[in-house]
Amino acid sequence: MTEEDEWREKLSPEEYRICRLKGTEHPFSGEYYDNRRDGKYLCKCCGKELFTSETKYDSGCGWPSFDQPANEEVIRYESDKTLGMMRVEVMCDHCGSHLGHVFDDGPQETTGKRYCINSASLSFEEK
Repeated sequence: MTEEDEWREKLSPEEYRICRLKGTEHPFSGEYYDNRRDGKYLCKCCGKELFTSETKYDSGCGWPSFDQPANEEVIRYESDKTLGMMRVEVMCDHCGSHLGHVFDDGPQETTGKRYCINSASLSFEEK
């Protein structure tokens, strides 16, 4: 069995499309875009802690938004020139799962960053 076969078995078809094929869920459709509970957000694929509820905010974009990761070392950044624009893709550094993108239009009173993350790439562990 290949590694991709293992991912297909572990993930739902939608989770696989987003996490392994770099897809995007529709805005306002994901499980966590409006989640207001306290806790931490983990990588759906490997379980590493990626973000916390303390850094989550409502950006109005329809995806969970955070102003910083739980730890910079858990995030990998790559240039993404798809869709005719220049973006910065964010991935789990441990397993390579696609999470979403980071933009420089976040809250200026904190980091100025908006980590725009697909709910399907996350699991939530409530405090």
